[in-house]
Amino acid sequence: MSIDTHDLIAPAEQDIELVTADSGDRTAPEVATTSEATISEATASAEVTPEVAEPAPALEPTGPTFASLNLPAPLMAAVDALGFVTPSAIQARAIPELLAGRDITGVAQTGTGKTAAFGLPLLAAVDPKLRKVQALVLAPTRELAMQVADAIESFASHLDDVRVLPVYGGAPYIPQQRALRDGVHVVVGTPGRIKDHLDRGALKLDDIRFLVLDEADEMLRMGFAEDVEEIFGQAPTKRQVALFSATMPPAIRKVADHHMTDPVQIAVTRQASTVTAVRQTYAVVPFRHKVGSLARVLSTSDADAAIVFTRTRGAAEDVGSALIEKGISAATISGDVAQKEREKIVERLRSGALDVLVATDVAARGLDVDRIGLVVNFDVPGEPEAYVHRIGRTGRAGRTGEALTFVTPHERGKLRSIERTIRAQLEEVEIPSPRDVSAHQVKRALGKVEARREAGRLEMYTEMIREYAQETGTDAVEIAAAMAALAVGDDGPRARAEQEEYERERAEAKSAAARRTTRDGDRHDRTGDRSPRGRADAERGIRRPARGTRYRIAVGHTHGVQPGGIVGALTGEGGITGADVGKIDIFGSFSLVDIIAPLDNDALDRLARARVAGKPLRITLDRGPARTGGDRDRAPRTGGDHRRPDGERGPRGRGPAHWEARSSR
Repeated sequence: MSIDTHDLIAPAEQDIELVTADSGDRTAPEVATTSEATISEATASAEVTPEVAEPAPALEPTGPTFASLNLPAPLMAAVDALGFVTPSAIQARAIPELLAGRDITGVAQTGTGKTAAFGLPLLAAVDPKLRKVQALVLAPTRELAMQVADAIESFASHLDDVRVLPVYGGAPYIPQQRALRDGVHVVVGTPGRIKDHLDRGALKLDDIRFLVLDEADEMLRMGFAEDVEEIFGQAPTKRQVALFSATMPPAIRKVADHHMTDPVQIAVTRQASTVTAVRQTYAVVPFRHKVGSLARVLSTSDADAAIVFTRTRGAAEDVGSALIEKGISAATISGDVAQKEREKIVERLRSGALDVLVATDVAARGLDVDRIGLVVNFDVPGEPEAYVHRIGRTGRAGRTGEALTFVTPHERGKLRSIERTIRAQLEEVEIPSPRDVSAHQVKRALGKVEARREAGRLEMYTEMIREYAQETGTDAVEIAAAMAALAVGDDGPRARAEQEEYERERAEAKSAAARRTTRDGDRHDRTGDRSPRGRADAERGIRRPARGTRYRIAVGHTHGVQPGGIVGALTGEGGITGADVGKIDIFGSFSLVDIIAPLDNDALDRLARARVAGKPLRITLDRGPARTGGDRDRAPRTGGDHRRPDGERGPRGRGPAHWEARSSR
């Protein structure tokens, strides 16, 4: 795998801009400073002859340089060879503390140079003559582990035979075990595979001097907490620890308190490397229109390459297949894709043989490809921090990028949570129409016209167009317009139908948003009910059962379902709130739910895939008791003894009203 230098610097936080070579090139990157740019401008504008011109004096950097960080000579030689001059904020603050032997906690986003911040001090602590594992870096994904190992190996290029080994799942055990047996100094790996090697006795941590936990928040979110605890427990108590995380929630602070000694806390400006470099937008898109909207976004984007993020593996595969069917060069990576195949896909993306990658969050961690200019969140991420990591795949190392998030009408709350986290407001945009797609393709073709004219050999085509115009009496501009339409696949009727369908989609989305706004207003009105009974109920916290549409769901007592689970599924997937849910009657194998406003097809489609107590809801309109018997012998909706179908009363003799869902659930 090629050395990925983009995670080593953060130009947005530097006084001097570093321009690195393409990540696929093993040669040292070129270095261009703002000082040099200023000199070039001054020289170009100076009215002097070459004979008498004198070179402008080099301007010294105003901030710290790597030379001022007191790195050992071999590491400084490697830094010089890589072309780095000015450290990023996290590097300038973390490297001196780590060289001094201190533990640190670093709060910084991806792309801020964390790898060099811990990689250089880590190598300074390693004794090349001792052929044992002396430093261990834990990373949440195999891609990030390979990227970090590659970078550390490049830093060690001037050290005497220091060996770095990446270990991760999805790769054969034997080569990794053989390398560990032959002796390595630094191991970079995922917690699961590290623990496997420890259990097999192939990896021993007796000589560990330096421990790094990279992207700790993601590590714990992925469920590696126990593995991390066990790995730290097997390392010597006298060791140096560096913990890096995009955020510092209580769980991470607990790890720091337990495993670190008086750590120095370092935090760089929140989101400095993401917000400033990426234009962040969102569009309201109903669920069933997402694929078509995505295809049009990709068809009108000027980005060299794009990553589309989905929430699940299944969704990634479905979206990738749909894009391929629409003629878009796309591939999918997820946890189900073998490691070798994933590496091939990423290399195709890097080389330009692939334009669109559809991926889950885990699969794309640590992925950094120069060509990525667009990130599309097909699904809103479950956590705001995941959004930060997603859009960090573009706009890195001084480049700009764009991030577009698809938001269904009921997900605006998640959008607001993201905005609070990044401390910025996303810009709402419209999804391109089929007409926009055609116009974009024609403009792209017209941009090549002048070059084709200069290339010559157009006599035959000119003559054919002239003859056709004379024979049919058609204006040459109309002929060119018709040929342009044919070139972009616009045959007239079909394109017109697609445009009309798009306009219906947009009208539907706006209508859904308006209905939701109205429902929000209605809820406020209900809480301020002016009737004496309404005010009295509100004061006592009582919510009277609301009439509405009754639905049947295919989960009941036998499945261990609880009212809170039903309400959670309805509100999480159906685009409604707890206040929209009325009475819930739970029976043996099914339940009945009153919902104030009827669910539209979009909501029903989403709820069809929702699960409660491990079972699909399979929500349908309630048609009343079945005529042919079965389990539909249910309690009446109002009045009566309110016995359950199994003949037992509710707890302490209470009827179905006991299971009535309340908005507080």
